[in-house]
Amino acid sequence: MTSLNSLVSKLELPKGIWRKIVLIGLSAFFINVGIDHFINPDFYLSIMPPAFPLHAEAVYISGFFEILGGIGVLIPRLRRFSGWGLVALLVAVYPANIYMALTPEAFPDIPISALYFRLALQFLFFYWAYSVTRPSFNPSNLPN
Repeated sequence: MTSLNSLVSKLELPKGIWRKIVLIGLSAFFINVGIDHFINPDFYLSIMPPAFPLHAEAVYISGFFEILGGIGVLIPRLRRFSGWGLVALLVAVYPANIYMALTPEAFPDIPISALYFRLALQFLFFYWAYSVTRPSFNPSNLPN
């Protein structure tokens, strides 16, 4: 139990249960999706706009940075930087969501409403990643 308390202390989790859930949920989400880029690269390759170069490389690089960002938000000294990195990553991958919405025939198994919902949902993810850059998620940076 002492080692768990020590770990929690070192993570400098934000005050409040909801902020803790947001932070840990963000981390788990991005680590999971990042790992999925390596397990299921065909899906991510299929959503790459054809005009973009280096499809396989982009899939693996974005997966790597999703894992890195997911881990980084748990490290207090890296939390803000990682949050901003995840925001930048979400901006970089947004064209794939646009491509999916504009070419629904390429994704017959996904309802068109879900393709457009993904576009809107991405803004929630932008805010989610941005939220961990705020002082309320970085207790050691709060004024005393």
